[in-house]
Amino acid sequence: MKRQFYLIITLVAMIANTVNAQLPNKAEDISPLLYGETIPDAKLTSPEGNSVSLNELITQKPTILLIYRGGWCPYCNAHLSEIQKIDKEILSLGYQILAISPDSPDNLKQTSDKDKLTYSLYSDADMQLIKAMGLAFQAPEKYAGLLSEKSGGLNEGFLPVPSVFVVDMKGKILFEYINPDYSTRLSASLLLAVLKNLKSTE
Repeated sequence: MKRQFYLIITLVAMIANTVNAQLPNKAEDISPLLYGETIPDAKLTSPEGNSVSLNELITQKPTILLIYRGGWCPYCNAHLSEIQKIDKEILSLGYQILAISPDSPDNLKQTSDKDKLTYSLYSDADMQLIKAMGLAFQAPEKYAGLLSEKSGGLNEGFLPVPSVFVVDMKGKILFEYINPDYSTRLSASLLLAVLKNLKSTE
């Protein structure tokens, strides 16, 4: 029985290592989900440490998913703050905002407080969702210690390409913005224009 257990553990580890080995080394080489495809379900963690299903969250309302690198990234903080400025308009259009990063729950709290955010942040510290969405790539070696620390030791040296997805209540992608250049983000004004256009075509 013990031998079978060890064999299972070894097999799982081998599969995980194979998946990680297949992740690209550069942001430009990712293969993300495309328009019309469905966001996979995943277990996320709230700032309070509660586990929640992504599917359960997005079945409540059409959703804007913000995938960001972490609260340590100044470009991410600037973008989160910019989206906060149109939060009320987004809500009035019937959407919710979910921001997801590899940060640990404790670090999510710090980001939310620092940027005065009223929308929800969730942790994907082991990057299972980010990997499943095709957004993960091998981070440069200089980030290894930082990423491990900020994720509570769960991130094995990968970064997400910052992205914005608009999905319906079934998880279908209605719009996406993905840019390998992490310093260039989707502006709040353009996001708002996209949402209004989607609303007008319902």
